[in-house]
Amino acid sequence: MGKQIVIQPVSRIEGHAKVMIQLDDTGNVADTKVNVVELRGFEKFCIGRPVEELPRIVTSICGVCPWSHHLASAKTNDAVFGVEPPPAGKKLRDLCNSIAYTEEHILHFFFLAGADFVMGPDADYSVRNVIGIAQANPEIGKKVVRNRWLGSHMLEIISGKSIHPVTAVPGGFSKPLTQAERDKLLPMAEEVLEFAKFSIAFAKENIFPKYLDAVKTLGVINTGFLGTVTDDGALNVYDGKLRLMKPDGSYEDFTYEQYTDFISEKVESWSYLKFPYAKSWGEGFSMDFSDPKGIYRTNTLARINVADKMATPLGQKEFEEFRSQFGRPAQLTLLYHWARLIELLYNAEHAVELLNDPDITSRETRIAVTPRAARGVGCVEAPRGTLIHDYETDENGIVTNCNLIVGTTHNNAPINMSVNQAAKTLIKDGKYDQGMLNKVEMAIRAYDPCFSCATHKLDGSLPVKIDIVDKDGNLLETLKNV
Repeated sequence: MGKQIVIQPVSRIEGHAKVMIQLDDTGNVADTKVNVVELRGFEKFCIGRPVEELPRIVTSICGVCPWSHHLASAKTNDAVFGVEPPPAGKKLRDLCNSIAYTEEHILHFFFLAGADFVMGPDADYSVRNVIGIAQANPEIGKKVVRNRWLGSHMLEIISGKSIHPVTAVPGGFSKPLTQAERDKLLPMAEEVLEFAKFSIAFAKENIFPKYLDAVKTLGVINTGFLGTVTDDGALNVYDGKLRLMKPDGSYEDFTYEQYTDFISEKVESWSYLKFPYAKSWGEGFSMDFSDPKGIYRTNTLARINVADKMATPLGQKEFEEFRSQFGRPAQLTLLYHWARLIELLYNAEHAVELLNDPDITSRETRIAVTPRAARGVGCVEAPRGTLIHDYETDENGIVTNCNLIVGTTHNNAPINMSVNQAAKTLIKDGKYDQGMLNKVEMAIRAYDPCFSCATHKLDGSLPVKIDIVDKDGNLLETLKNV
C-alpha cells in the first residue's frame, strides 16, 4: 500500500490549510491536494442586511486585506444605488488601495515568503522566518518593520482606521483629506517609494539570480490569467475592465457585470473553496495536469501578464525588463514574487502621484444615495487577485443575494496544480526531507493565498468532515454531514 504525507499546518500563509500527498506503491507521488480547513459564511449572513452596511461588515472577512473588501463592497454599493462618486471620493479610495498594497506586499515578500530565499529553502524552520531574516540582516529588518508601519499609519491618518475601515461609503468617501494631512502624508509615501526601489533592486541582485533554477522548475503549470486594465491596457488595481487571457496570450475584455458570462464556479467535495473556471472558453473544467481545462490564475503575475503597460515611469521600466526576460504570458509560478515587487513599486509611485493631485483635498467626496431594488457588481484587484462582490437588493435596499469571488478562490485550482507538480518533481522513491516539503509549501506561498478570505459558501451543499483523534494523533472516528 502507498503512504500518505501530510503537511499541516502550511506555514507562513494567511489562513489555515494542509497538504495531503499520496504516494503510490513505489514511493512516487500519485496525487496531491490542498485542503483548506476553515469556513467563513459571509455570503450567507450578509443576506437580510441593509446593503450600505456591507462595506463595514466585509472588512471582518480578513484583517490582512480589509481594504480590498471594503473598497469592492463600496463600489458594489455605488452600482446598486446607481451613483458615481465625485473625483475626490474615487481618488481617496484609490489612494487607500495603493497604500494598502504597499503594506501587504511588504508583508508577504519579507515576512512570509522571503525567508525561503534569504535563509534558504533547506534552512531549519526555527530560523526560516522573519525573525531569522532580521537576525541575519538587522538593517533590512528595521526597514521592513518601519515601512509596514508607515503604510498602516498613513491609512489611519486618511481614514481613522487601518484594519477595519469605515470611510468608503455608498457614493464616495466620508472623510475629506485636509491639506495638513496631505502635507504629513507625502514624505511618508516618498519614504515607502524609496523602500520599494530598494526592495526590487536588492531582490534582483541578491535573491532572484540564485534561484533561477527553482523558478524554472518548482510548481510550474500552464494556465490562463485574469486581471484588471484600463481602456488603454494599463494595469490598474482599483478600477477598469476585466481581461481574461488564454494560455496562448489571446484575451477578451469585459465589464464587471458580465463576469458570469465568462466565469463559472464548481464545487468539489474535498474543499471548502469553490473552483472558478473560464466558462467562456467552452472547454469545461479539469485540473488534469497533462490536459487542464478552463484554468486561469489571478494575483500579481496575472496582472503583469494581462496588462499592456504600467501607468508609472519606474513601474513601466521594471515591467519592460520583466517582459523582455520572461515573455507574455509568463507562466513560471515563482515569478509571482518578482511581479509582486514590481507592483510594490508601482503602487508606491501611484500613492505619491495621488497625494500630489490637487483634487485629493477637495471637500466634495460623496453624494447622496437612495435605496432601490437593483443588482450591483463591484471589483477591485486585491493584492491576492481579482476580487468580485455581487449584491442584489429589494426596494428597501435589503440584500437578497450575495456572491463573492476572492483572489485566492480564483487561484484554488492553480494552487492545487502547482503543489501537485512540485510534489511529483521533488519526491521520488519515497525519499523526502523537511527541505523538500518546504519547497512544496513554497509553491503555495508564491500565490500569497488568503484562505480566510476565500471560503464563504454556507448552505449545506458543502460537506463538513470532522476527524476525532486521541492524544497520540490516532484516528478514533470521523463525523460528516454527507
